[in-house]
Amino acid sequence: MVERRLESLRLRIISALVMIPGALAAAWVGGWLLNGVVVVVALLMLGEWHRMVTGRAADRGAAAGGALIVAVLVLAGFGELAAALGVLLTALPASALVAYASGGAPGWAALGTLYIGLPSVALIWLRSHVLVGQFGLVWLFVVVWATDTGAFAVGRLVGGAKLWPRLSPNKTWAGLFGGIVLAAATGWLAAVAGRLTPLPGWVAISALVALAAEAGDLAESAVKRRFGVKDSGGLIPGHGGVLDRLDGLMFAAPVLALVVFLGGGVAGWHGWLR
Repeated sequence: MVERRLESLRLRIISALVMIPGALAAAWVGGWLLNGVVVVVALLMLGEWHRMVTGRAADRGAAAGGALIVAVLVLAGFGELAAALGVLLTALPASALVAYASGGAPGWAALGTLYIGLPSVALIWLRSHVLVGQFGLVWLFVVVWATDTGAFAVGRLVGGAKLWPRLSPNKTWAGLFGGIVLAAATGWLAAVAGRLTPLPGWVAISALVALAAEAGDLAESAVKRRFGVKDSGGLIPGHGGVLDRLDGLMFAAPVLALVVFLGGGVAGWHGWLR
């Protein structure tokens, strides 16, 4: 048992060392590099979602959903946010109808389109935003990673009461608070290192993003439990599928985008990244 856990941990570390530089490079360079990565990753996630909720390989429903996601992200890449969101909303009933016609699961097809499409648009929009840009997107990635690391480490070390055993039997309250605390500390360190103010604002928004990431983790666990699967896929050694690796980001990116869009009301985002 111990050897198996050590091997799993070794695979997780190796996979992280491979993925993290690529993610940071795409976030920093932006443009069509980031957009291309987001499109590819979104299609991989959509394929995993389709297999998870239908138990079948890609079919017409998955292909139609993929085409709709690509159209949405191309519009977002050109800066047409309103058009991208409009097409995304149109894609929901469209993907449901195609799934119904091909013998799939209409409701789950529509939910998958929203679940994958909205965070993908949020990432592209955040990178192009004048007050977020390079630093803000890298910061988002690092805070989400800190959340995952804190939750995993503290949950394993402390244990204790389960957070929601029906959805995820391994998650604990200690892990939840550990993830939020490490994310808040990461936001504070970023602010101190960059001489950014207000410090309480950075801590607050980091904690909010962490809470969203934890919610995303639980949401994906609920879907996997609903369909009786352990992992969304097997593409990433030690992590499972792409959805398993990015579940926290799927909620964190839209939450951060909403905060920025509303003007940073939580802690005065405007002016932080200047």
